[in-house]
Order: sequence, then structure tokens, then C-alpha cells
Amino acid sequence: MVIQCAFKECRPYLNELEARFGLAQWAEQSSGFSLHYDDKGLSLYKTDEPKLGAINVDFITGAVAHRRKFGGGKGQSIAKAVGLNKGATPVVLDATAGLGRDGFVLASLGCKVILHERHPVVAALLYDGLQRAYNDSEIGPWMQQNMSLIFGSSHTLLAQCDSMPDVVYLDPMFPHREKSALVKKEMRVFQELVGGDTDADDLLEFAYPLASKRVVVKRPDYAPFLNDKTPSMQIKTKKNRFDVYVKAAMI
Repeated sequence: MVIQCAFKECRPYLNELEARFGLAQWAEQSSGFSLHYDDKGLSLYKTDEPKLGAINVDFITGAVAHRRKFGGGKGQSIAKAVGLNKGATPVVLDATAGLGRDGFVLASLGCKVILHERHPVVAALLYDGLQRAYNDSEIGPWMQQNMSLIFGSSHTLLAQCDSMPDVVYLDPMFPHREKSALVKKEMRVFQELVGGDTDADDLLEFAYPLASKRVVVKRPDYAPFLNDKTPSMQIKTKKNRFDVYVKAAMI
């Protein structure tokens, strides 16, 4: 029993989660973290730093929901990067899904988003957040249509894809310098849990042939180009940039 929970009626679902994502094997090889389930869903804690609090995936309330309602719609930089400002609603393969925030923004704007996540705990958190979103009366119908998760390494999954998405989106882990409480908390936990994406450069080589229209790489403003490849264009924000590798017109 990897996931701790006080509600016995939840155990069948939690057993399914543990089996689906191999959490027992992860727990045998890892220390310093714990997983808990309560009325807010599945949460991850760093056991030696309890003040950091819980990390979970919530698409229904909080900052993610606020951005969906008030974040600027198709005028957002990420929307422009994937080509939404051209009037298209592309199929986007998010090959480094993480907690799914960027994928959710794109799904809320009408894109069909396929999420790839290889770390078992991150995938379990994301899966649980998706299940709760699917069952929500407000966002559930379009979430079920627009957002899905495949558990596994994108290096393997991209090589096995038999259909071409319009856009492949990459946001590999890179050391952050921001001091905000949220980023600081999540990055401290994630970098210890997941480690750096040391094989991130290889992803561009897999992604470029697969995307029919473009590859979009999100990077901190101080990070080098992925695999030292100069993009076709860049869209810059205050702290990040989107390197866009265009293959064909969006429409």
C-alpha cells in the first residue's frame, strides 16, 4: 500500500492507481516522499520538508481555473506559439506533460491535447487530476474530448506514433532561477523526484519528423536552444520563451 488514505471506500481506486503506474516498484527504489489521498485528490509530500505542503493536480479550482477564465484566451503567448492565433485548433502532443498546466490551457482553447509523462508519480498525479476534471459538471465534457494521458517515455512513445499531430510541444526540465514560492516549492520537489531531463536534446530529433506543422519548445529566457538548433521564430514572455520550429503553414 503506497498511497495513504483514511477512506476505505477509496481503496479500489487507489489500488488501480498503484498498479497502473507501478507505484510499488517506485516506492521500493525511492525515499523521502509520500503519497496521500483525501477529498482534494492525490497529493505528493516531501517527507523531510513538510512545510513545503502538498503538490497535486487540480484543473477545477485555483490558479489553473483562474487562468482559464481570465488568462487572455488565444492572445496568450503559448496559444500564439502553437498557432491558435492563425484560426486553427491543432492536435497537440505534449511530450513532457508534467502537471499538465500548459496542456490544460491549450485544451481549454479548443486543442485536442495528448499528454505523455514518463515518471510514475507525476503520471499518477496527472491521471488523478484528469479523472476529477472529467467528472466535473462545468469542464468535464470538453476535458474528456480534449485531454488524454499516455504513460511512458516520449523517447519510446514518439518513435511508436502512427499518426502525426499538428504540433509537438516540449517543456523539458531546466534549472529555474525564479524565487516565487510556487515555483520554488515545486521545482525543489520535482528536481529531487524526477531529476533533470538530461536526454532532452534527443527529444527534438524525435519530435521534428513527427509533427506535421511545427514543434514548440518552452525554455527559460536564459536557457540555450534545445540541441543547439536555432528556431524558425521565437515568442518571448517576461521569464520564458517559446522556440518555434515551423515545418508547414498552420492552415
